[in-house]
Order: sequence, then C-alpha cells, then structure tokens
Amino acid sequence: MILRRQPLARRTVLRGIGTAMALPFMEAMAPSAKAADAAARPRRLSVFYTPNGMMMDQFRPGPGATTLEPLNAFKDRMTVITGLGHPQAAPMGDLNAGHGRSCPAFLTGTHVRQTEGTDIRCAISVDQVYARHLGDATQLSSLETGIDQPSLLGSCDIGYSCAYTNGISWMSPTVPLPVAANPRDVFERLFGDGDALDAQSRMAQMRRQTSILDFVREDAQRLTGELGMEDRRKLDEYLTATRDIEKRIQRAASTPLADAGSMERPAGIPDSFDAHVKLMVDLQVLAFQADITRVATFMIGREISNRTYPEIGVPDSHHMLSHHGHMEEKKVKLAQINRHHMEYYAYLLKRMSETRDGETSLLDRSFVLRGSAFGDPNEHDYLDLPVVVAGGLVKHEGHVTVAKGTSMSNLLLTALNAVGVPDTHFGDSTGPLKEVALA
Repeated sequence: MILRRQPLARRTVLRGIGTAMALPFMEAMAPSAKAADAAARPRRLSVFYTPNGMMMDQFRPGPGATTLEPLNAFKDRMTVITGLGHPQAAPMGDLNAGHGRSCPAFLTGTHVRQTEGTDIRCAISVDQVYARHLGDATQLSSLETGIDQPSLLGSCDIGYSCAYTNGISWMSPTVPLPVAANPRDVFERLFGDGDALDAQSRMAQMRRQTSILDFVREDAQRLTGELGMEDRRKLDEYLTATRDIEKRIQRAASTPLADAGSMERPAGIPDSFDAHVKLMVDLQVLAFQADITRVATFMIGREISNRTYPEIGVPDSHHMLSHHGHMEEKKVKLAQINRHHMEYYAYLLKRMSETRDGETSLLDRSFVLRGSAFGDPNEHDYLDLPVVVAGGLVKHEGHVTVAKGTSMSNLLLTALNAVGVPDTHFGDSTGPLKEVALA
C-alpha cells in the first residue's frame, strides 16, 4: 500500500512573532503530477511603463536601433510592436494637452474626462480586470510601484488632474490606484504586519538589523523536514533573496542624507536611481515568486517627469528634452534616456528568467508589457507607441508592424486572454491583436 502525503496547502505561510511570510509555489503544494506541470502554474501580468515617449527612429528594429540593444539576450522571447496607438487619446474637442489624456489611456483604452478637480473619470485598467478575475487567489490583488512620489493635488497637465499622470492603474472609472515609491513600504506590504509591532518596537528591531527571517526561522526549519530536495532548494533561494532585499532597504534607511534644503526624502529610498529601480524590480519579482500577487505595474518615472540623469551624462530635464524641437543635441540626449530605461526593462526580464517556477521560469509563465503613452513626444504622437511584449504566454515574431493607429486595446485584450481571462472586448478593442498569437 502506497501512502500519499497530503499536499501542502497553497496558502501555507511561515509564522513568527508579529509576522507571517508567504511561500513560493512548491511541488509539495501540488495534489498531483499534472497539477505540478507548467500549464497549471500561476500566470502573471507585468507592466513596465516609461514616461515622456520615445525616439522612434532608434526604437524600431533595424540599423540604428540602439535603444533595443539592452534586450539582445531576450530576442527569442520578445516581440517589438510598432503602429499601435490609442485613438481615445485624441482631443475630441478638449484642450490640446497630451499627457493628461494619453497616460490614463495607456492601460484603459478610454477617453478621460477633462478636469482639474475631483470629478475625474477614466475606466478600469487591464491589470485590474485580471486582478478581479483572480479574486482572492492571492494575498494582494495587485502591486503598483514606481520611482516618483505622486504629484500634489491639482493640475499636472493643462486642464487635467494629476490623478491622470501619477499612475497607470485604475480600479474603477473614478478610483486611480496610488503608486508606492518607497521600497520599505512595499516590503512591509508584502511581508510585514504593521499592526503587530508598535512604532517604537519596529524602530528598535531596525536598529538591531533584525531580519523578518529571524522571526520565522523555527517554522521554516519545521517545514523543511516535509519538503523534497527541489523544494528545499527553492525555499532556501527564496529566503536568501528576501534577506538580500532586507539588507538593501536597511542600508538605504541608515544612509545619512545630504543637505537638500527644505526637500524631504522618505527613509528607505536609496540615493542612487539605479539602486532604487533595481530594488523595486526585485520586490516585484519576489512578490511573483511567492505568489503574493500575480499582477504588477511599475512606472520608472511619472508622466511629465523632469528627472535628470547626470549618471549617464544627461543633466537636462527629461520632459524638456522630450520636446526636442528637432534639435539634434536634444534628440541624442533623449535617446540616451530611452536606452537607459530599456536597460531596466532588460533587468526585469533577466530577474524573471533567472527565477525558477518549477521546470520553467517566472518569465515563461508571464506576459510582460513595456510601453509608453507616446511615440514621438515632440508631436505627442499617441498613434504609434513603442511597445515590447516578452514572456512565454505568447508566440514571438521579432518585430511586428501594424497599421498606424491600430488600437492598443487589441493588444491589451490579447494580454487578458494570455493570462486566462476569456473576455472578448476591452476598451475600444475590435478583437485580439491577430499579429500576436497565444502560445
């Protein structure tokens, strides 16, 4: 008689004083060999957003496409799409400002209400459609992260509320989701129990450089005895990654801030842009690995961002460079920023490809979309967007060109179908994008 071990509950967590830590998907959680197959694993939707458009002549594949060079290692696992746009971002009688309409249209495919007040109106975004479809399958329905803190209330583009440019995710037509920019906040949202320790105790723990792993170590040791060799390796890898991120957050929080006058800077945000972006990406990957969420959006900059990039030799404002007026010097600098941002999209793909998910990787079970609300930002061109799709849920064709102005909503509908949502319409779609087939 063969005794079969009861499968480990999918929502098993490591518990300790004041904290509970989710686990990654492991073979011990599968009730049968079939359920352990890649096809039965969670599907993930990730959106990587870059602001202020793109120098399209250096984005389109071909001679001079230097912006795409950081993605060379992923050529067989990605598709570059040109020609997609958002017809709903047209003025349609509204003011000619572009960012305030194009940014919210990016994941919704809708024409927003022109307002600087509280009567904003957009539509549910594609990531939130998937989050609703999943229901309570994960601890967090979705994760919205970025680099920039939200702008103040009021107008950020002529005639348009800052709510339209602060983020890209919309829970409903009137509820935009806030972007978290502090890695400590994100980490505690994923793993911490903010109510378990008072502020004084939490600060004392931080000063001792105590790890969340210290609280769950005993439970982890107990669990290890129930796991096979591959699961033990996966658990060790996951806990090691968690501790690495903790250390990086602690270093950022303990680093003395340079004199910034009256500017306030939240503790936990690294001084370095590079360290900040990579930390936020790693947190997203960790959340996917632990199946804390299957839906994530990341903004490497808020729309109309005026960030400068002296670390790559561009001390000029990003937004000001985007209105280059066909001046060659500005175009060159804008292309440098575009490529720099693409390096971080490549970093996300690398981290997801390195993180195992059974016999495959997180990337193999994900739809990873990179895009901007504009193509040529000098013209506020919303009808030819720079889009890249990566991951194993669709078949890849290298470079796909569609008729200019083909609705981006068609691709968003394809994304929903790829992650298992059977919808037949989204935004202003006319159907799934036929040039991108499901795997």
